[in-house]
Amino acid sequence: MNHRVLALGLACLTTFVSAGASAQGLRAPGAAKPGVARAPAASAKAPARTATAAAATAAAATAASAPATRQADYIVAVVNADPVTNNEVQARLARATEQLAAQGNPPPRELLLREVLERLILEKIQLQQATEGGIRVDDYAITQAELAVARQNSVSVAEMHQRLNADGITPAQFREDLRRQLTLQRLREREVEARVRVSEQDVDIYLRQAQSGTGDVAALELNLGHVLVAVPENADAATVAERQARAQAVAEQARAGQDFAALAREFSDAPERASGGLLGMRPAERYPELFVAATAALPVGAVAGPLRSGAGFHVLKVVEKDSISTAALVTQSHARHILLLPNAQLTEAAAAARLADYRRRILAGQADFAALAREHSKDGSAKQGGDLGWSTPGRYVPEFEAAMDALQPGDISEPLVSRFGVHLIQLMERRQVRPSAREQRDMARDAVRAKKLDEAYTQWGQELRARAYVEYREPPQ
Repeated sequence: MNHRVLALGLACLTTFVSAGASAQGLRAPGAAKPGVARAPAASAKAPARTATAAAATAAAATAASAPATRQADYIVAVVNADPVTNNEVQARLARATEQLAAQGNPPPRELLLREVLERLILEKIQLQQATEGGIRVDDYAITQAELAVARQNSVSVAEMHQRLNADGITPAQFREDLRRQLTLQRLREREVEARVRVSEQDVDIYLRQAQSGTGDVAALELNLGHVLVAVPENADAATVAERQARAQAVAEQARAGQDFAALAREFSDAPERASGGLLGMRPAERYPELFVAATAALPVGAVAGPLRSGAGFHVLKVVEKDSISTAALVTQSHARHILLLPNAQLTEAAAAARLADYRRRILAGQADFAALAREHSKDGSAKQGGDLGWSTPGRYVPEFEAAMDALQPGDISEPLVSRFGVHLIQLMERRQVRPSAREQRDMARDAVRAKKLDEAYTQWGQELRARAYVEYREPPQ
């Protein structure tokens, strides 16, 4: 399978557990590692780490605000052909106001209204592009996402629904919000990844820098929590000041001990907001220089920022920190899989049911995994009986990798949905080794790609907004 780098997976879906739901006992897990290989085709290998830009308010937050008293509705903006209504803005505004009031320093209501409206506009633009691009999320993927959120919170789906209902979020609202966020996620993965190219020269430069000489940074590995408060291009001084004040409030709350993941899910404009702002454990070279300079000397648990960049204001928390070297031992996994591609004749649910039957037959000794892979798998590994070879961490997309990491040698996963299709995974072996020169180049390529993806996402979001036709009507009240 080819390499790909965008690592947004089902683990990210825990963003849909709102702060209100958290009060009922639901929690959103930290950085989860999901995955299948990152490749621009139906494959399983590729670099993975979460990333990128302005997203709409969290799904559960939207649903939780919906029951508020509604006034007579009217259109406040038209995005291409789609209206944004006053009630939509009010639902988002109610949630944002509640959270900001808890910080004790809410921005002026007029500025907050403008921000909420802009987030809704961006979300409309992205959903329109997803529709035009034929991106759809089947019910099976939504059900799988629900199960993942419930499992990560150590509750049943029924209990999760009860707790969400206590905050005014119905199962239907929750599922629809999951569908919307998954649609946006798949769009971003497809559109942003296609923009990134990593040359052999890029890899050479990266390796030279790592080997020559960045001192302690070259041997540093970080897992950072990240909140981005985006600043629109050509923003006026008042907007910049308001965003800076908001970022400062987030930083102060984080330093005071507030749950950083909850702050990220509520206020961040970066895509990793879905996983509580966690960027994942990676070599320092894979982070922007701005981030490394601000956090390299900080202890675990410390907060840095707000930091200003072209994208906006960043607040960072050092979640994990370790020393590494290119010769360090890494844990490699040897897996095989069967990939089915949903289409007009085969839904995700039907593909999953078929793979579940394969799993039952294999476990009962009635069928052989490799033979079924050669006969049915739609991946390039089919001729090898689905064998993917040895892989280092981060090689697969998050959903696939998380499922594989949860297996013991010989285990077979339940059917798993990723952006590539529906998979059945068997872990064959694990080992600890020092990466070869070729494997080190692969790891360097993944690191360079991760950096470029961050830049590409920012540019993509700006281009989307600039191309869209947005007509402002009557201001929201």
